[in-house]
Amino acid sequence: MIPVVALVGRPNVGKSTLFNRLTRTRDALVADFPGLTRDRKYGRAEVEGREFICIDTGGIDGTEDGVETRMAEQSLMAIEEADVVLFMVDARAGLMPADTAIAKHLRSREKPTFLVANKTDGIDADQAIADFWTLGLGDIHPIAASARSRRDQPAGARAAAVGGRDRPVGRS
Repeated sequence: MIPVVALVGRPNVGKSTLFNRLTRTRDALVADFPGLTRDRKYGRAEVEGREFICIDTGGIDGTEDGVETRMAEQSLMAIEEADVVLFMVDARAGLMPADTAIAKHLRSREKPTFLVANKTDGIDADQAIADFWTLGLGDIHPIAASARSRRDQPAGARAAAVGGRDRPVGRS
């Protein structure tokens, strides 16, 4: 069975950009404003010769109202569907209260979860991600989803492709 990987996080942390990169498509729309991704989007991805299904989700920030509530529900459903979760945060914006709330929810699900700090290009990544250690999700994987180097391919995506053997938080 092909592993399923959900990309979750606050709005505008780069989930759709990473989805497009992993699936080698432009299926997910990308913009600099929140709320563009409304439903779960599925795509086939391959990393290191292993296939997996990638789910792009809308952002969750805890202040959802109206249609945003349905978007958050879609994200929560994707977490339940997934074998592995890539929890994306924005290294440039820093740790936000919504990140803490999402991390708490993910820890309660006991799903293999990888913390991916996006937007680390051109900044001191170690300093930018330091506060994210307080989320209690283990190693932080700094990336630049819009960059093209293989180094920026999240360890979580690689682990998902090989069956989650890179020791994520939660059960494996």
